[in-house]
Amino acid sequence: MKDTLKAADGHRLAAYVAQPAGKPKGVVVVVQEIFGVNSHIRGVADGYAANGYLAIAPALFDRVQPEYESGYTQEEVGRGVEIMKKLDFGNALLDVEAALDSAPADLKKSIVGYCYGGTVAWLAACRLPALSAAVCYYGGAIPNFIDESPKCPVMLHFGEQDKSLPAEKARVVAQRHADAVSHFYDAGHGFNCDQRGAYNQAAAKLALDRTLEFLDRHLASK
Repeated sequence: MKDTLKAADGHRLAAYVAQPAGKPKGVVVVVQEIFGVNSHIRGVADGYAANGYLAIAPALFDRVQPEYESGYTQEEVGRGVEIMKKLDFGNALLDVEAALDSAPADLKKSIVGYCYGGTVAWLAACRLPALSAAVCYYGGAIPNFIDESPKCPVMLHFGEQDKSLPAEKARVVAQRHADAVSHFYDAGHGFNCDQRGAYNQAAAKLALDRTLEFLDRHLASK
């Protein structure tokens, strides 16, 4: 279902919310790629809900272009990059906090981000105190924030053939933050998205299995 969130600075943004069948095991804030909260991200949120989590996908691009979503052509990639450049990570974290605050207070909370969202998830782990876990898929700008330290358990997924985040830079992040659980896959950037040419089914399944085990351990445990 669609919901409206209000950030601390008064900004209102849309969010896609997927409810589990029973009592949620915890909360997963799903942070988009540069293509908005499109059918893929909604499907990702639905998947976490099917695994027992309350999933909330805030529309971070609403600050620039409300209700933006796109496909994956080169033109759409370029358009998404231009919107991303107009965004501020500080405001993105306000929107993430709005999503976290909208969830029941008694549930443990996590964040999972992809591409642009992977960097947002990293910064959330480092700057927001409300999180019990964070999972970052190929966040291209994470090396720019390598000196920041996570406040919660973090899992990092990287592609060995990622041209947006070269493996050598990703390995520096993994080495600097040895407490984070880092995984490397024989895949490229965007390997999790089944609507993109870079989709790698084997890598996506393994990464999801690891992510769900990680979330279950840190959120669903008593």
